[in-house]
Amino acid sequence: MGPTLGRDDVELIQRDTLYQGFFRLEALELRHRLFEGGWSATMRREVHNRFDAVGVLLYDPPRDALVLIEQFRAGAIDDPTSPWKLELVAGLADKDESLEDVARREAMEEAGCQVGQLTKLHTYYPSPGACNERVTLFCGLVDTHGLGGVYGVEDEHEDIRVHIVTFTTAWELLEQGRLDNAMCLIGLHWLAGQRASLRAASQRAALSNTDAKRTQ
Repeated sequence: MGPTLGRDDVELIQRDTLYQGFFRLEALELRHRLFEGGWSATMRREVHNRFDAVGVLLYDPPRDALVLIEQFRAGAIDDPTSPWKLELVAGLADKDESLEDVARREAMEEAGCQVGQLTKLHTYYPSPGACNERVTLFCGLVDTHGLGGVYGVEDEHEDIRVHIVTFTTAWELLEQGRLDNAMCLIGLHWLAGQRASLRAASQRAALSNTDAKRTQ
């Protein structure tokens, strides 16, 4: 079902910058067409301007294991449990590079992890009522053998602990509310429907490689 109204149905009267730091906060004065005809009253809305982001669900099919990272999040400083959150690898798409390159770079910076095949899952707005950020989420196939430790870019004050968990453990964490962010929710539910296919494809590839070596 396509949208019945578009950008041309919005009249942007004024746009003001309220704050400019690493991110920008804008005040928009606007009005828009109504579904039943006519125009809305003029309204003011504050919008948080962010760079678009890329997330990557790092999955090891033979081990049925995921890479989760844990780090402090200022936005969760008042969380009743902890402001340290378990998340997927992610970063901002603020450089002259493809989204796929962002995913691979962030996997190395935050988890010390080389990514093989990448599959795009979704592009979505986490909070379109107040923020213009769009997130593109990938699944990246990896080998989790030997992964772990603490990573992050020092200039960005990152202190990131890497956890390798089985899919079963990750799902339990999801049900316990420990994985309480959109990337984890979307990624884990996608993986729940796809992991059997991913694991079967991995097994076929391993058998094919073994047969190829035997014939050499």
